Amino acid sequence: MIIGVPKEIKNNENRVAVTPAGVKELVAHGHVVYVQHTAGCGSGFPDEEYTAAGATILPTIEEVYQIAEMIIKVKEPIEPEYKLVKKGQLLFTYFHFASDRELTDAMLASGATCIAYETVRDRVGALPLLVPMSEVAGRMSVQEGARFLEKPQGGKGILLGGVPGVKPAKVLILGGGVVGRNAALMAAGLGADVTITDISLPTLRHLAEVMPRNVKTLYSSRHNIEQELPTVDLVIGSVLVPGAKTPKLITADMVPMMRPGTVMVDVAIDQGGCFETSHATTHSEPVYTVDGVVHYAVANIPGAVPFTSTLALTNATLPYALRLADKGWQQACREDPGLVPGVNIVDGKIHFRGVAEAFGLPYEELKL
Repeated sequence: MIIGVPKEIKNNENRVAVTPAGVKELVAHGHVVYVQHTAGCGSGFPDEEYTAAGATILPTIEEVYQIAEMIIKVKEPIEPEYKLVKKGQLLFTYFHFASDRELTDAMLASGATCIAYETVRDRVGALPLLVPMSEVAGRMSVQEGARFLEKPQGGKGILLGGVPGVKPAKVLILGGGVVGRNAALMAAGLGADVTITDISLPTLRHLAEVMPRNVKTLYSSRHNIEQELPTVDLVIGSVLVPGAKTPKLITADMVPMMRPGTVMVDVAIDQGGCFETSHATTHSEPVYTVDGVVHYAVANIPGAVPFTSTLALTNATLPYALRLADKGWQQACREDPGLVPGVNIVDGKIHFRGVAEAFGLPYEELKL
């Protein structure tokens, strides 16, 4: 198969979809790999390493899309790329369709096959291609939250872990999944007073058993969240409904309950966000303020640490990319049922129910 790896063009997105080591594996399987000039430089992988691994370097993104049968990316195509996607072309990347009608319409019109990292399942029903970036985003949410709690950044001027004689910051984490767990561990490690919420009692029991002593669990309800907001310093939203729009756990009328300078980090912004006052931001302009509360809603948080993120992501995606390239997407799906929910759009039809429901569009069950 002819595989193309374009350079990511989303704001401050420095990750790359395939490392030189991944290229070497693909080439060893008999595939031809084209990599756009400087695609890996932001992650620390120069063109020379790709050439040595067996790839051919192409100067422009247009040439990569034109020649490739399968495009492997990190983030969803953005508007300048829509016209480059060809009918019948296989795109393997994060899409997050349910939060982006324009992208959904563009991919439907393209006639391409879109397999989304974030909805691929493994044998136990987990999300193996979402986990590594959720781990990074969860840890970074605390790092960024701590930064924006600083007074020059618009925050309260609170040190997350406090010092002897001064209480630490209070951190509220909404959602006890991969992002929430990693955020809780990071915040607890810095010495914060952490509360993590979820609607699953088994999840809360597990968290209570494995988390450090400065992490408390709380059942997630509007009442309980409202009780926490007046005294909290940092709120991290880490709720996920795979492939569908995220519920709004903090509504606009709840934001004024927080003191000015409180920081809210919406890790769920890729799927629409779990704060009603959230809208997507970028690494170049990461925050804005509503009712005195600082909102951080960068849609590609792991892009700020591309070396770590690229290695973590490609460790997970490469085995799937090899199967798709070796067998073709339909045969790969027949042999691995976990790939089937990853198939969101094929030739103008939506095959993932959460995407169809988000926009009131027709859904069609995938038939192989």
